[in-house]
Amino acid sequence: PALETAEPHMLLNGPESFTPDGMFLMGQSPELPGFFVCCGLNSVGIATGGGAGRAMAEWVLGGHPAADLWPADIRRFAPFHNNLRALRERAPESLVMHYAIAYPDHEDETARNLRLSPLHGRLAAKGARFTCRMGWERPKWFKPEGAEVDESLTFGRPGWFDLVAAEHRAAREDVALFDQTSFAKLLVAGPDAEALMQRLCANDMAVAPGRMIYTPMLNERGGYESDLTVMRLDDGYLVITGTAQPVKDGEWLRRHVGDGERVAVTDVTSAWAVIGVMGPRSRELLSRVTPADLSDGAFPYFTWQSIEAGYATVRAARLSYVGELGWELYVPTEFAAGLYDALTDAGDGLGLRDAGAAALTSLRVEKGYRAWGHDLTPDDTPLEAGLAFAVRPGKGVPFIGREAFLRQRDAGAARRMVSLVMDDAEAFPIGGEPILHDGEIVGQVTSAAFGHTVGRAVALGYVERNPEAIAEMIAAGGFALDIACEVFTARASLKAPYDPEGARLRG
Repeated sequence: PALETAEPHMLLNGPESFTPDGMFLMGQSPELPGFFVCCGLNSVGIATGGGAGRAMAEWVLGGHPAADLWPADIRRFAPFHNNLRALRERAPESLVMHYAIAYPDHEDETARNLRLSPLHGRLAAKGARFTCRMGWERPKWFKPEGAEVDESLTFGRPGWFDLVAAEHRAAREDVALFDQTSFAKLLVAGPDAEALMQRLCANDMAVAPGRMIYTPMLNERGGYESDLTVMRLDDGYLVITGTAQPVKDGEWLRRHVGDGERVAVTDVTSAWAVIGVMGPRSRELLSRVTPADLSDGAFPYFTWQSIEAGYATVRAARLSYVGELGWELYVPTEFAAGLYDALTDAGDGLGLRDAGAAALTSLRVEKGYRAWGHDLTPDDTPLEAGLAFAVRPGKGVPFIGREAFLRQRDAGAARRMVSLVMDDAEAFPIGGEPILHDGEIVGQVTSAAFGHTVGRAVALGYVERNPEAIAEMIAAGGFALDIACEVFTARASLKAPYDPEGARLRG
């Protein structure tokens, strides 16, 4: 009752800090080892102070957070994010969106076009709708001229669903071009480069130049610090990692350079554009712009070669994140537009189509490919993720995480990633949904997308049971997802629902 007549004796209005993505800034500074940051709390500092303080204390004492805090990790930002004009534009939008509905396809509107691929103008002219990642504008999907598309946000099927399906089918049935320039690229070079990479990478990095290596970088607990594709060069390695990870992975590599070791880690992301040529007719398309022999015998899977393509000399890597025959063409930035034009001009009669990130996600989830930050985190291990084939504990060089990997291998994993295909074609998971078995929650979805080839939504997620129990559960059936409080049944498997043996990758 006293509150009815009580009057405030002091009113204090203080400045509040908002970050460009509305998430905290936490962790050890990549520029200054030993300097820890906890700020940018976006007007919920009091509400979250206890948890944030505990997490920071654990981080300082243990050298790592006790739980995966990548969404708040200061290393998700790069120095260019400190641009004052961009901050002045974005901070008010972060404030406005603080309590807004978090639709899955929301895109910020301010401080855009910070980093543009050399293909940006051409793709925009073709109707590309862009998503922003680490400042890069990346095509998400393409709106053909004259098409009527409802672009309103929803938790269900978006208005561009059929357009993404067409891009997906082009990669599965014909050939598609993906602008993958935003891949982060770190050059690790010097006389001691191999020694450093052998200590940090779980796969065997002592391979001949011209090889590609798929490898995790593990922490002492055996969890994923990163998930990499690496190009072995004559004088070192080109590390290809996620768009958002150049600061994080660069800091991890530099942190572990030993005293006196002669090795340099350089971010060369902006020096190379990347054009993905993906699909069963990719060899035919690429052969129209290069004199190089692209046959299986001359250009084996998971190798790279320096070839002429159009007017450019490119590093062509034979691999694919969509699960089909394909190449990633690493081309000096100034030659990228010309190469793109050459590929486009050569595509007559091949069903060539531009494709964006939405189709790429659909293709990779259908193929069961994991993505760091979603399916792979510092708390997930190769054995749990079903990726133990990329670990070589007997390679003769101890690496970070080796002992933890061997302990888990001997004891057995207590959880395992599975692929789930929905029975109902109308079910539309977006990620994060509970996984049920016989009505009991047994895990959570880490990635989800509609698989346009299998005709159903597909999800990846960890089931909190040992592999033997999971195999019995899969055989018995009874899996389902809880999507917005409605239960949809699903078929589970330890293998990908599309081309589980990888035959199409090999042409």
